[in-house]
Amino acid sequence: MSDSGSGAAGQSSNAESTDGEPDSHDGKEAVLTLQGIQQAFGDVSVLDGVSLDVQPGSVTCLLGPNGSGKSTLLSIAAGLRTPDDGTVTRRTDAPREVGYLPQHPAFRPHFTVAETIEFYGSLVVMDVDESSILKQVGLEAVADRRVEHLSGGMVRLLGLAQATVGSPPVVVLDEPASGLDPQLRRHIADVIADLAADGAAVLMATHDLDAAARIADAIRVLDDGEFVAGGSSQAVRADTDTDSLGAAIDALIDREDAIGVRAGAGDRR
Repeated sequence: MSDSGSGAAGQSSNAESTDGEPDSHDGKEAVLTLQGIQQAFGDVSVLDGVSLDVQPGSVTCLLGPNGSGKSTLLSIAAGLRTPDDGTVTRRTDAPREVGYLPQHPAFRPHFTVAETIEFYGSLVVMDVDESSILKQVGLEAVADRRVEHLSGGMVRLLGLAQATVGSPPVVVLDEPASGLDPQLRRHIADVIADLAADGAAVLMATHDLDAAARIADAIRVLDDGEFVAGGSSQAVRADTDTDSLGAAIDALIDREDAIGVRAGAGDRR
């Protein structure tokens, strides 16, 4: 495991208490631990002491309004941003520590789908089976299509495929199905569930509450830079005495304050 930032890594668990301290739950070793993460942009605090553990073979969904800090937390988890304070610990005994899918993936034009995956495969020290990767996400039929001729949904699937190249133990996904039709959203959710079933630790931000309720092993509700709820979908609903995740989110978050960008929050993400 490798550390970045300051502070001590939390206990291994896929659970995390809403007071910012990871909980020891079932004794499994986490492959991703974030402890006491703080991040500010200028004088705006975006993350305030957030802690989270993610175990192999699980899907953890970050839920919350726009501007709550989800994308910033994911970029820190993926190693794209160094937090102002706190510790990030990941497994390092893999050819690729973490795979990442941004909200708006973009690829070099004139490359085919297969050539794109081949390129990413050349960046890891292991043999990569491009056909198997494309089959996993459902793009094997368009392997020879140039990326500029892909639909928006296919581009998202290609982004998901590249995030799995090198079999990273941690896969971080930022809104993998936003703006897509219901059938494709369900397909992407199924692919994500399969990744976890194969042993990956998936951490994703999503507004697709149906998918979160269906495939998430753990849910974390982020609001104003802090976790305000956590646990299974059933636990979050039970704690808020609601019958759906949407109703639970409404019960947990002040919607008037959450509409648009919070007053004075600037570029909070």
